[in-house]
This record gives sequence, C-alpha cells and structure tokens, in this order.
Amino acid sequence: MEEIGFGGSCHWCTEAIFSSLKGILNVQQGWIASDGLNQAFSEAVIVEYDPLIISLATLIEIHLYTHSCTSNHSMRSKYRSAVYTFSHEQSQFSKNIIRSLQSEFSDPIITEVLPHEDFRLNSEDFLNYYYGNPEKPFCENIVNPKLRSLMEKFKDEVDVNKLSHLSKK
Repeated sequence: MEEIGFGGSCHWCTEAIFSSLKGILNVQQGWIASDGLNQAFSEAVIVEYDPLIISLATLIEIHLYTHSCTSNHSMRSKYRSAVYTFSHEQSQFSKNIIRSLQSEFSDPIITEVLPHEDFRLNSEDFLNYYYGNPEKPFCENIVNPKLRSLMEKFKDEVDVNKLSHLSKK
C-alpha cells in the first residue's frame, strides 16, 4: 500500500473519482496543508492504493483529467491544484509524470507537486458523500458528469460495480 494526496476541485468530487477506481484501498476526504505559501488548508483527499493494481502515474493522469488542471480561477485557494507527496522520490516522480503529460493539454498545467504537511479529515456526515448521497442535486449535476467522463477515458481503471448505476441512466 502507498499513499498520495490530490487537490484541485471539490473534495466530494475528488473523493468520488478516486473511490471509483480499481486498486484504491481508502480515500480520506478533507483538507491538506503543505509548506511555504501553501500552508493554508485546501480541499483535498489522501488516497491509499495498491501500486500492483493501479500505478501512481495513472492516478496522476486521472487527477489531471478530472479537474481544471490548467485553470487558475478565483477559487484556487480553496481548491488548490496539487499532488501532495510523502517522499522526495514520490515528488520527483510526480513532477516527471506531470511534465510528460503536458503535451496532452493545450494550456500549461498549473498543478503543483507539494509536500504533504498536515491533513484534517472532514466531519463524518460528509465522508463518502457521493456514494452516500448519489441522488442529491450536487451529485447528479456536478459529480456524475465527472464520473461519466472518467468511465469513458479510463474505463480499464474504473471499478464498474461501483458505477453501474451511471450506465443505467
């Protein structure tokens, strides 16, 4: 088992995306802080995964394609676009993957690779938000389109049992 952090959009969306993949053992949803100018907490998840089932490179690629990784919008302090690493090796690898994926995007990727410094878990009633509330308007209107896109672009990585309800609509 390994772990990595991701931030970039609402943590309910990010949690749903990573919870829907094969090889994911656990997703903790809340707020992550880094160091320096990124000490403020920002919505994010910590993903525990089995690298024998899904690679870190694939997780980073999925992350870039499932949030606005090239948009420096006004909500970036709340939704920092980042990969939060737990070691120097993981940091270097993540930077290399992002660089290698840049050619797939027309605009510069703004996603930063930052050291994980601190994490605050969301309150219990908001954890596993999508899978506990798939009928809520936010889930229907915001999360479902992202999950449909995930199913199209990364179909081999998706746990189809978890998302079978989307293919029925």
